[in-house]
Amino acid sequence: MEAQAVHIPDNEQYRELKKFIEASRGVPGPLIQVLHRAQKIFGYLPLEVQHFVARELNVPLAKVFGVVTFYNFFRMDPVGDHIVNLCLGTACHVKGGSEIGKALEKELGIKVGGTTADRFYTLSTARCFGACGLAPVLMLDEEVHGRLNPQKAVQILRELRAQVQAAAVETNKEEK
Repeated sequence: MEAQAVHIPDNEQYRELKKFIEASRGVPGPLIQVLHRAQKIFGYLPLEVQHFVARELNVPLAKVFGVVTFYNFFRMDPVGDHIVNLCLGTACHVKGGSEIGKALEKELGIKVGGTTADRFYTLSTARCFGACGLAPVLMLDEEVHGRLNPQKAVQILRELRAQVQAAAVETNKEEK
């Protein structure tokens, strides 16, 4: 498929990305920097965005796709508003990290790497957070939670969802 065959909407996100690309024209090999900016703007790199980047940088779509799929920090799927990152390093694994992972998958109805249908949570894993003394550990967004078991981990996620829902209800009351 040619890059020109895909409809690219004219909206603020694409205009912002185009402006960044224009500013990067003098930089040798700007593709990775442009993809980072695109992911920051869009939250992920769907094929439509990859087509746009290929067209604007005048590089083959296959090259853009190759870079996106090679580096693990690029995402082709949307992520949730909250990232649940479970440690599966040695200490966390020995102390039950895998069981916590199974409980979280069951609670969220997704597998590791997936995002809930409402895009509230994305579940991922990592090898070590450097918090082995607190094992097993998970990070919810930027906050570390340690000395977990499956029930505590699930409760942490339920509490965040309840807090966000309560805040939304309160905001709706104030707007009325």
